[in-house]
Amino acid sequence: MQRSLRLGRLATFAYFVLNGFLMGMWIVHIPDIEQRVGISHAVLGWLLLLLGAGAFAGMQLVGPLTDRFGARTVVPLSAALCSAGVVLPGWAANVWTLGVALLVLGLGNGCLDVSMNAHAIQVERGYQRPVMSAFHAAFSIGGVLAALAGARMLSWGWSPVATLGTVALLGLVIAAVAARALLGGSGGADVPETPDGPAAAAKGRRRPPTPGRIWGLATLALMIMLCEGVANDWSTLHLRNVLGAPAATAALAYGAFSTAMTVGRLLTDRVAARFGSVAVLRYGASAAALGLAAASLSSSIPLTLIGWTLFGAGLSGCVPQLFSAAGHADPDAAGTNVSRVAGLGYVGMLAGPAIIGPLTQFMPLHLTFFLPVAFCAVAAATAGILRPRNAAPTRLETRDRATDSGERPAHAAPCETTPDTHSGTHP
Repeated sequence: MQRSLRLGRLATFAYFVLNGFLMGMWIVHIPDIEQRVGISHAVLGWLLLLLGAGAFAGMQLVGPLTDRFGARTVVPLSAALCSAGVVLPGWAANVWTLGVALLVLGLGNGCLDVSMNAHAIQVERGYQRPVMSAFHAAFSIGGVLAALAGARMLSWGWSPVATLGTVALLGLVIAAVAARALLGGSGGADVPETPDGPAAAAKGRRRPPTPGRIWGLATLALMIMLCEGVANDWSTLHLRNVLGAPAATAALAYGAFSTAMTVGRLLTDRVAARFGSVAVLRYGASAAALGLAAASLSSSIPLTLIGWTLFGAGLSGCVPQLFSAAGHADPDAAGTNVSRVAGLGYVGMLAGPAIIGPLTQFMPLHLTFFLPVAFCAVAAATAGILRPRNAAPTRLETRDRATDSGERPAHAAPCETTPDTHSGTHP
């Protein structure tokens, strides 16, 4: 069981990196595909909504399927669909075929996103300590690898069909190989645990969470991911258009934000293990609000870059805590609950540019950033929603409760050092 849990964790890392790599390779090839199909930026913008619609549909579809059939079945199939879908935009010959291709790619991305997060919940339940943020960092690392590999392949003169086709084959191989290491079962089976571990608490002593709490987590995910979307789409334009920075310098804004996000997620699990997820969300969102407010009001390029860096560092651990809380709320419905939080969060990611753009007609760009500042403040003020209610506390949850009450939380040892005392199956 100890070895299977370690392998399950490695497999989860593989799928997160694969997801980031697949979507990154599509992003790298957007200019070439846009030129080949012969569409304008405006038309591409509308087509990208199909990508988002497909992702949202996939998230809502795959959540219940993961609960019913288990992540071990659904994750590889989702990864295969996403891998096969990434080659379709390269084959598109007109606006209609590109639209269908993006819809399929979005569907695969949404399915993989929710199912691999549901499996990450299983792994975290087995370890009985926070491990979710590192998985999200792996997604970012996959995007970096895609940028490097895509740039190299483009420099070799490879066509989008050749490049994306190679990537699709690689993705199918990884999906098949990593599937063997995934944890089996659904709803709580096959995860090594101690007698007082999370799954034990779930049996007969835990009531399902109220729908209001899950949708509250989803609403916070919408706010936080909207903030991420604002950084993705407007950070570079902020330095370029508001502060008059050269193009190369302006690009550093997004670079600072994304680097801080990745590094922060690599460190967040240790912070959450010591201080609890409530503290991560509360102080992380507060730091993000302070950083973006400083960037918005600053007329100094170095100070603005520091602000965007603090914004990324503060946000880095917030979404993983929300996903983790949703998944642990009810082990038998982890996939469904994660799909609700991820789905509404994805809506927020897409809504960022749609909201900020029109607001610039009424106020300068840098002042529109006080909307995400306000969202960060709301997240910080309501971070207590991560603390479970009406449930027998698990080790992870006890840490959050102790931290919130000012006590020093006890450190739970990884389950790899715990004798196998459970012979049942776990999702």
